[in-house]
Amino acid sequence: MDLFDFQAEINIKKDSPLAARLRPSDLDEFVGQEEIVGKDKLLYRAITADKLTSVIFYGPPGTGKTTLVKIIANKTRSHFKQLNATTSGIKDIKSVVDEAKKNLGFDGKKTILFIDEIHRFNKTQQDTLLPYVEDGVVVLIGATTENPYFEVNRALLSRSIIFSLKRLTNNNIKLILKRAVSNKEKGLGMYKAEITEEALDFLADMADGDARIALNALELGVLTTGANKEGKIVIDLETAQQCIQKRALNYDKSGDNHYDTISAFIKSMRGSDPQAAVYYLARMLAAGEDPKFIARRVVICAAEDVGMADPQALTVAVAAAQAVDFIGMPEGRIILSEAVCYVASAPKSNASYLAVERAAEDVANIKIATIPPYLKDAHYSGHTELGNGIGYKYAHDYENHYVEQQYLPDELKNRFYYEPTDNGYEKTVREYFKKIKKAEQK
Repeated sequence: MDLFDFQAEINIKKDSPLAARLRPSDLDEFVGQEEIVGKDKLLYRAITADKLTSVIFYGPPGTGKTTLVKIIANKTRSHFKQLNATTSGIKDIKSVVDEAKKNLGFDGKKTILFIDEIHRFNKTQQDTLLPYVEDGVVVLIGATTENPYFEVNRALLSRSIIFSLKRLTNNNIKLILKRAVSNKEKGLGMYKAEITEEALDFLADMADGDARIALNALELGVLTTGANKEGKIVIDLETAQQCIQKRALNYDKSGDNHYDTISAFIKSMRGSDPQAAVYYLARMLAAGEDPKFIARRVVICAAEDVGMADPQALTVAVAAAQAVDFIGMPEGRIILSEAVCYVASAPKSNASYLAVERAAEDVANIKIATIPPYLKDAHYSGHTELGNGIGYKYAHDYENHYVEQQYLPDELKNRFYYEPTDNGYEKTVREYFKKIKKAEQK
């Protein structure tokens, strides 16, 4: 099916959503994304010259991905086809390709194939498409809200230019809203509507970079608000607040924003910034993230990033995870906040993490003949005949409960895995080692 029925575009139905009616048909009307569609930018030049190669548009909802595709459809002299990855399969791909081949032979024109939500194509479907993108039978345009580097085959990525669309700024959204109010042909101009600056600011802020959300709220306000004595519909702050009662969060528990937010959360705790860490905690909870998932990340951070600089951090984190499971929400957010603040505020050391990483590398790469015989189990008859356990020095029999003795296998003698830092409790650990080593040397 063609992407856009151009006749239907001319005769726009009055009952279509405002966001759909108001989509621009050329780049001069496009709002935002100046860094990729500014007049001196590659994408702008490629679209206006009708020289587009395979591209993937990646970005949050409401940032203009489909609008850009519509503009390309209006500008191009190539044949244009659309598939939606949620409803299309290999049969549909082959059907488009067969038609594209016929068109190429008949009139010499290529086919631009737009695949919406391309991240939902599985590996087999993407592999089916690959050779036809490679040999130029079709020019691919993909749109996705998910990171294509995670969701799209490397082979397709290498043959496409990735354009990352950012969330629209508040000023971008305010401009779009003003156009919607004044446009009599496709917008709300026939209603003689007005919107106050306070309402504009509120809607732009609450939309969180998604123009569609702001336009839907504006349309709802205009259609449900009566005219004043002058016959005008005024969208003030109070009306705008009724149309959006909760900030739109750009967060998908199974998608890209999930990973970005949890990454920022962990890095804030690691970076000793409890203010940022608590913000990301609240953001995840508001979006419906599983509290158990959050608690697990706090436990991991306590071990990996705080470590022996404050061993109590792991105890606090584990206790919080158990308490959240026991108490549940919404009170569990208080428990999580305490644990997050503790871990973020604790002194940091990744020495324990580095120790096991170094040891694991040696386990993988160095062949060990045997454990030192005196360290082997001696709790059975006949161990002496095997030479096991003989010569072992019992640490508690010596001063400071320490005695110099080789515990590592011969192949790893004098290896250092755990090297305490001077942060927090690890400074005490360093001093302890210095003390017992010094005493042994006397």
